[in-house]
Amino acid sequence: MTISDTEPRPAPRREAATTRPGGATARPPRPSSKPNGQWKIDGTTPLNGNEEWKQVDDGLSVRDRIEKIYSKGGFASIDPTDLHGRFRVWGLYTQRKPGIDGGRTATLEPHELEDEYFMLRVRIDGGQLTTEQLRVIAGISTDFGRDTADITDRQNIQLHWIRVEDVPEIWRRLEAVGLRTTEACGDVPRVILGSPVAGIAADELLDPTPQIDEISERFIGDPTLANLPRKFKSAITGHPSQDVVHEINDVAFVAVEHPQLGLGYDLWVGGALSTTPRLGERLGAFVRPDQVADAWHGVTQIFRDYGYRRLRNKARLKFLLAEWGVEKFRQVLQDEYLGYALPDGPAAPKPKSQGDHVGVHRQKDGRFYIGVTPIVGRVSGPTLAKLAEAIEKHGSTRLRTTPHQKLVILDVPEENVEPLIAELDALGLQARPSLLRRGTIACTGIEFCKLAIVETKVNATAAVLDLEERLKSFELPHPISLHVNGCPNSCARIQTADIGLKGQLVTIDGEQVPGYQVHLGGGLASQNREDPGVGRTVRGLKVAADGIADYVDRVVRRFLADRDVAADETFAEWAHRAEEEALQ
Repeated sequence: MTISDTEPRPAPRREAATTRPGGATARPPRPSSKPNGQWKIDGTTPLNGNEEWKQVDDGLSVRDRIEKIYSKGGFASIDPTDLHGRFRVWGLYTQRKPGIDGGRTATLEPHELEDEYFMLRVRIDGGQLTTEQLRVIAGISTDFGRDTADITDRQNIQLHWIRVEDVPEIWRRLEAVGLRTTEACGDVPRVILGSPVAGIAADELLDPTPQIDEISERFIGDPTLANLPRKFKSAITGHPSQDVVHEINDVAFVAVEHPQLGLGYDLWVGGALSTTPRLGERLGAFVRPDQVADAWHGVTQIFRDYGYRRLRNKARLKFLLAEWGVEKFRQVLQDEYLGYALPDGPAAPKPKSQGDHVGVHRQKDGRFYIGVTPIVGRVSGPTLAKLAEAIEKHGSTRLRTTPHQKLVILDVPEENVEPLIAELDALGLQARPSLLRRGTIACTGIEFCKLAIVETKVNATAAVLDLEERLKSFELPHPISLHVNGCPNSCARIQTADIGLKGQLVTIDGEQVPGYQVHLGGGLASQNREDPGVGRTVRGLKVAADGIADYVDRVVRRFLADRDVAADETFAEWAHRAEEEALQ
């Protein structure tokens, strides 16, 4: 259920957690005689079927059954609870059976929607990859995944068409080069987002790699954290562009400089989108680098012990934060989990640069990093293999994935920058993309996802290519983000885009067709935006699935005609002040 936020309170600068008008925000559950399933308050008795199977076996041990039983017996041998629950802990979801239209998504049972193939999510903490690792992923894609590979907005890489029979060999290959799928999905601590330019950017405040590594080594795969109420998302950045979308993570650490204590991190909690978006809030606490892992562990344990478990749609950390508020949350963290008080700390200033790192940038060691844009994150096994070859040919062995479905190649000697860019461009990886291509992301969509109602990546790609022709004579003042999602769950962050498209069936000219509801003017803190906020919706504004380019063309032209140039007005600012007629 989505709860309307009709009277949002004003948000303090850089500490905002509430939404903008037109959005919804996470509210605490209404008083009820029923317990919420908070372990430290209500006890650990399971209150629904999902909690029952997690207490019997949270999922870490299903790997043994996959290797010894299911990979030998095939899909038909898989226990249903393992298939629809525990497999996720190892990055495995059944994918959508081809040919089932979006109108049947909500009417069919999971077993009717699913195919006997899996999506496999490769966990890449901090987005850090070597060309050796990239080549292994490429080989797995080619050998087992029909060449599929998608870069996600969580810095992972997803493969499709995976058979359970092949999973043990895939794990063997990944783990031989230091990669894994452990806790890539499920009610567990998922991938840790990290700055794609960690350790190399000339303007970096802190390198968060040691903190990411410590959390990963100490806690990923820890049985005491393998049964959380729902998913748990983390982000850490030491870069002033704040490049890890920290406001929509359950826990996040953003580098700041304390006037007395020096460099450390500002601690945020309780962000998440989905159907009831809530932006995270600052606890106002300063965390030293050597305290980050313990602070992360403390927040994760609060979620485990106090998070709501009775209702799945109220089981994210944002709902607990909405009930407690930041003062109580910080006090519980300090008193019950850390055993010491954290000093007050400052908020990070407004970013001064774009956080997607697209383009050519000088590193602190004099070499260069190059951020490139695959359209909506879609690549392939052969493309990744050629990418690894091109990177090595030009003197590097390192690259990063980003939270914006981009890739960043590190350590490029100056004389190799332009030759490498030319080779990358031939692979469809542009270092100097149009501002629309640069700002477009899309979720998996109906092609593979059982929750989707509408196609995303194909539609978004076609729209971008069309719009590049239509708008080539116009000069955009900044990238305009276009986020395309196949259902209401917001994996593509529709509420925080300039133009967010939420997949649903829409009625156009009296006919029900696949399409999108439109959100306008959302965004996270950036060089073009002081505070984060969600987009507005316009009553009755719907776009057909094949009408993305027509709508974006129309609304962007209106923006360019109406914007206050003297005030350097952004698309989001204009979208929030414009009359509804201008947004149609």
